[in-house]
Amino acid sequence: MTQPNAQRRARIVATLGPATSSIERIAALLDAGVNVFRLNFSHGSHDDHAERLRTIRVLEEQRGQPIGVIQDLQGPKLRVGSIQGGKILLQAGQPFRLDLDPAAGDSHRVNLPHPEIFSALHAGTELLLDDGKLRLRIDACGADFAQTTVVVGGPLSDRKGVNVPGVVLPISPLTAKDRADLAFGLSLGVDWIALSFVQRPEDIDEARDLVKGHGVRIMAKLEKPAAIEHLDAIVDRADGIMVARGDLGVEMPPQSVPVLQQRIVRAARNAGRPVIVATQMLESMIAAPVPTRAEASDVANAVYSGADAVMLSAESASGQYPVEAVRIMAGIISEVERDPAWRAGLDATHSAAQATTPDAICCALRRVTALLQLAATVAYTASGFSALRASRERPTAPILALTPSPLVARQLALAWGVHPLAFDAQLDSPSEMMEQASAAALRQGLAADRDHIAIVAGLPFGCSGSTNLLHIAAVNAGSLASLPAPAPRQAASAHETVIV
Repeated sequence: MTQPNAQRRARIVATLGPATSSIERIAALLDAGVNVFRLNFSHGSHDDHAERLRTIRVLEEQRGQPIGVIQDLQGPKLRVGSIQGGKILLQAGQPFRLDLDPAAGDSHRVNLPHPEIFSALHAGTELLLDDGKLRLRIDACGADFAQTTVVVGGPLSDRKGVNVPGVVLPISPLTAKDRADLAFGLSLGVDWIALSFVQRPEDIDEARDLVKGHGVRIMAKLEKPAAIEHLDAIVDRADGIMVARGDLGVEMPPQSVPVLQQRIVRAARNAGRPVIVATQMLESMIAAPVPTRAEASDVANAVYSGADAVMLSAESASGQYPVEAVRIMAGIISEVERDPAWRAGLDATHSAAQATTPDAICCALRRVTALLQLAATVAYTASGFSALRASRERPTAPILALTPSPLVARQLALAWGVHPLAFDAQLDSPSEMMEQASAAALRQGLAADRDHIAIVAGLPFGCSGSTNLLHIAAVNAGSLASLPAPAPRQAASAHETVIV
């Protein structure tokens, strides 16, 4: 079966929601170009998410195509309490108090039911309310109150959100709701966990302790300024990164967000971690059949920077044109990847290899695929390491990742240029490995008769992180015709030179 969008390198993540819950809609999203689905646990019931995941797995089985699923945890939501009449109007320059008193608020004060915030405040700190529309400056504070001056006023309604930029809050990224949601997601068999409200590297450790033994990967959502101060350490501990520009844009000046986006993408690429650029990419398509030209440029810029994936949120979850949004996003990606400047930019921002055998092999892979204009790379991988390391090099040829693990195959659906395939073939010798690699590339439509492919693997087979072989093979369709396809998956060549 030919892999869809075989020549597109950047991946598309789409959020499922009320507009995209039926099997027909989810199938249409896949046909339009989605590689990975996001289940947003800030909305919807457990039953809603379970049914969507069941539908994804049905389609996966029908298509023989690994489909990744990200469970996005809500994280702590800091909000003010209730207000008399539902709304007040704050004027710039007026005093305003926040405290732990649960009584309904008025024009002089409001409840802030988060003692952990008060413990972290100090005079001069700023609080942002309602996604940054209102700004307060702390004049004095204690364990149960903060006396402020309104810097930027406006209407304030019940339960509006509170942001505290520039302050590391002494709270876990995992609330009781998140822990219950996480346990449920693990029982369903999600592939990735997106962790909200990451402030410190230790936040990743806390989540990893909870998912131990399940094999899922942890994605750090970078939406807090504190996380940027620990960027390299967080990238090092996480398995993937999401540039969550919505919340990041609330707590940081708007002009800083594009620069931070580029910095985060570079850090993730350097570490070989899949990185998603998310939030408001085609926002106008929630209600319009075409995006603005600025939105199209936004998607294109993420692709030019070498991001692994771009993501749709409300556009696909609740918008009026979810399938059209995916088609347009796929079209933008394809258009960018036809531009010679795109390849030149990837090469110019290529990360230096480390003095390790896997780095040496995959660095050579990048040079070989460009020099010989190979049709594809086939990476044998038990843990996903070989495929991710090959993807980090951003080679000119697509990467077919052959893995015995369906979970790893689904996780690799997020990685730049990787076409994952779970397969059951028993490999007993290097020659058998070469034959199965060539057959798989042929059957997946990534190579044709007489094309040349590169094969990367680790010997001995099944040893995670041991990438130590690069082989160039010529595909001979005639000699491969009799090879059985490993059920229910695929895999298969003439040999040339082995580089170890």
